[in-house]
Amino acid sequence: MTTVTLGHPETILHAAAAAAVVRVLEAYDLEVEYVTGGRDELTAAMKAGGVDLFVSAWLPDIDAAWVDASLGMDVLGELYKPVFGWFLPEGCAPHVVSISDLGNDDGVVGRTIVAPESVLERVRRGVGAYGLTERGFTIEARPDDAAYRHAAAAIEAGEASILPLWQPNFLHHGARLRQLDDPKGVLAGEQAARMLVRRSARAELDSDLLDELDELMLGNKVVSALEYAVRCDGMSTDDAAEAWQRGKLLPR
Repeated sequence: MTTVTLGHPETILHAAAAAAVVRVLEAYDLEVEYVTGGRDELTAAMKAGGVDLFVSAWLPDIDAAWVDASLGMDVLGELYKPVFGWFLPEGCAPHVVSISDLGNDDGVVGRTIVAPESVLERVRRGVGAYGLTERGFTIEARPDDAAYRHAAAAIEAGEASILPLWQPNFLHHGARLRQLDDPKGVLAGEQAARMLVRRSARAELDSDLLDELDELMLGNKVVSALEYAVRCDGMSTDDAAEAWQRGKLLPR
């Protein structure tokens, strides 16, 4: 095989992580063709045998449909560990360490929770489980990018706002957020970001390449930095991946 068709969801975070994987593929002299799109488009491409390698499926829950046997994809490696949580900007309301503390903070923490639409149901679950509506909290759903702008402004201003986010995310770069404990375990956010390889393509790919991909671990910190480099530093995904490969993406 001289060309690999690589699929990834059409988000900056997934594109940046895919670009890091491409650096490994190119080291084996493989040409890469991309397939991106929404969930339905990617599922159709897998079913038609049009995706050799996919970066990445969040398992076991978020992207469980992509490991359905009918799509012909096998799980490979573990690139990072996505986890969903509620965060406060570092230094804000230090006495609030848990979601259960909210509402007993003399109004220090803002009562409006701005939720990215993609995690709205998870936020509702947390509000309901901890009885936060009765404590004066409300949810304001915004498109993801608008919610991220709100979060970035809150971090910059040191504003005590609840920020519901997945990690990795570019907002985590720089370690300016702290996660609130979830003693009831209702957010249940931890996943594993796994690559998928087309079952029929395995025999055509170099076994050393498959071993290297299987062992490749980017980690949440690197993926957050990759997305930050694209969103905030104006890098292309390829430039960000090259900076990572050269050890220039994160401070030593």
